[in-house]
Amino acid sequence: MPIRLVFADPHPLILAGLQYLVQGEDDLEVMACCRTGDETLEAVRQYHPDVVVLEFHLPCKDGWAILEELAHGAPPVRLVLLTAELEVDEALRACRLGVRGVLLKEMADRFLVPCIRKVYAGDRWLERHSISRAMDALLQREVGGRELASTLTPRECELVRWVGSGLPNREIAKQLSISEGTVKIHLHRIYKKLRVPSRLALLQYTYEHGLR
Repeated sequence: MPIRLVFADPHPLILAGLQYLVQGEDDLEVMACCRTGDETLEAVRQYHPDVVVLEFHLPCKDGWAILEELAHGAPPVRLVLLTAELEVDEALRACRLGVRGVLLKEMADRFLVPCIRKVYAGDRWLERHSISRAMDALLQREVGGRELASTLTPRECELVRWVGSGLPNREIAKQLSISEGTVKIHLHRIYKKLRVPSRLALLQYTYEHGLR
């Protein structure tokens, strides 16, 4: 049985190119070419493809919404993300949602067919530069989180992450359902435990330890 494919991209020229690249491959069969998120989900329901090659930015539903639905759908489908660029946090989130392959549009077209076959076989095909950056960030975040947890209470760790996200004390108080005065007390304790002299220094700490 050939590997059943669904291609999804908003640009007809890209879809035509993807079809051209797999034509003549006896083990690959294109079931549908979709230009919107809704069309993609309908094609998956109708054809039950083995692999979906998905451009991240689609009309109607964005890539995250599609990945969420496909990640929890049945039968399961293997996913290859096709994108012009991929940020570190996006790469991590995509992998958590079941993406098995990442193809950057700047990569050589000869990689498409090997990527599909490898992902279908249950392996991963990940663009090295983006994913190595993502893994470095993930490791830094995990190490930073462990260091933080060994020094601060869970509530203090939570407060540090809100500070790292740039929220002022008033907004942090709302998020944690405590008074602004209590936030200030927590912050002074955190400064002392982490040996940082100020809020600015705490922000720098979150940056250096991948906690933002």
